[in-house]
Amino acid sequence: MGGRTSYEPGTFCWVDLTSPDQTASKEFYEALFGWQAQDMPVGEDGAFYSLMQLGGKDVAAIAPQPPQQSEAGVPPLWNSYVSVQDADATVARATELGATAHAPAFDVLDVGRMAVIQDPQGAFFEVWQPKLRFGAARVNEPGAFCWNELMSPDLDASTGFYGDLFGWTFEPFEAGPMPYRLIKNGEAGNGGIGQPTQQTPPSWLVYFGVEEIEAAVARVGEFGGRTLSGPDDIGIAKIAVVQDPQGAVFALYAGEFVP
Repeated sequence: MGGRTSYEPGTFCWVDLTSPDQTASKEFYEALFGWQAQDMPVGEDGAFYSLMQLGGKDVAAIAPQPPQQSEAGVPPLWNSYVSVQDADATVARATELGATAHAPAFDVLDVGRMAVIQDPQGAFFEVWQPKLRFGAARVNEPGAFCWNELMSPDLDASTGFYGDLFGWTFEPFEAGPMPYRLIKNGEAGNGGIGQPTQQTPPSWLVYFGVEEIEAAVARVGEFGGRTLSGPDDIGIAKIAVVQDPQGAVFALYAGEFVP
């Protein structure tokens, strides 16, 4: 349904999880989504980056949480990557627009070049300049990521920042109870921006497709996670926000998928 061999610049192309217990996280998501792990050694300390596959195709990854993050009390989290032509130029432009480069552009072996950026409202995201790896080979289907959603306390400021950085445009979504804007990269849908609750810090939330929302929510609980909100019916789909056993928050989506 959602096979990919490349991504237009400005498109979300990859997601990965940084976890304090990589083995336990792999077991949870393998059980929940039917993923299979392919462990890729990184560095010389025995660490590895686990490519999570669906039907032999890469859909996401799970990595150990960096010690500096755990020591600083940063919770486990799913990271959203945007494809770019030039990671260095994107970092330079982002900082001009008021963002912070927490990890300036660096090479990831020979597969790509990336950077970690915090937007002016406080949300973290990654940019990916592809080399040997372009990103996820399957998206927008059960078991793959299908939506990336920013929770921002200032919708106007966020649309201004990301519009200037990536050329995104925005359309209001009137069906929900809270202000929400749909992101478009060219003519393609590319996520959304909404306002968080008081308990939710500015952040990007990753949605994964499922066949049936109630069954997926039940499996989350069965495998040690918990439900934070939902399931909710938004017309085109049913969604729920959940948390894995290590504390990472993500969302589930059952409904219409963009091809």
